[in-house]
Amino acid sequence: MKIAAGQFTSVPGDIGANVDSMRGLVRAAAGQGAALVAFCELAVTGYDLDLIAGRPELWLSEDDRRLEPLREACRATSTAALVGCAARTSGPRPTIAALVIGPDGELLARYDKTHLYGEENDVFTAGTRDGRFTLDGVRFAVAVCYDNRFPDVAERAKADGCRVYVASSVLDEHNDSFERVYPVRARDNALPVLLANAMGPSGVGDCLGGSAVWGPDGVLLATAGTEAPALAVARIPAGRLAAGPDRAASAHSPGG
Repeated sequence: MKIAAGQFTSVPGDIGANVDSMRGLVRAAAGQGAALVAFCELAVTGYDLDLIAGRPELWLSEDDRRLEPLREACRATSTAALVGCAARTSGPRPTIAALVIGPDGELLARYDKTHLYGEENDVFTAGTRDGRFTLDGVRFAVAVCYDNRFPDVAERAKADGCRVYVASSVLDEHNDSFERVYPVRARDNALPVLLANAMGPSGVGDCLGGSAVWGPDGVLLATAGTEAPALAVARIPAGRLAAGPDRAASAHSPGG
């Protein structure tokens, strides 16, 4: 199995433009044989808390029609996509959600970020359950940004039979998580870790991408570097995840 992290620069509040960017990256990832491509936290709108708080029309429902171009790309390529967005709830606030669209274009799973950070607590409501989905017989764990600072999130994923850990994040250029969190979660739990990070200005500072995949020994398998749009694609043979991955991997920029 190949998995991919896709990165691009979100246009603040422009759902159509951002969905179109993700649609293109899904097709590019499928061209490299990826079964799944993940995108960063709040990729649909960009990480702008004031904008999201002030414009409820930017909050998505699980079956939101504005995601249809992305669903169509998933169906056309038989590829799954993990999409970061502000998602509607039954209450007055949205969640920071990761919606997983399956290779048939249908919703495969929804995860709502359980550990909100700083001013996120003023805008969003926290989720209450761990993120899980199964693709091609492989059980995946999902976590969003600050969730990954808590070791027990990955520990529960391992105990629950997950074989790949997917992180959807917004990390600025000074964030130490690239060295002190993601490879550590991989090594400590013997799980491949996929990180999809943001590009460009955001509410936490300038983000430089660096979307990546680490093997279960914590060794970097692929990185998208600082290009946008770009992909980090790594092969993780499903039958040998516990023993360690095939190291065949690549970094690819759809623009060149």
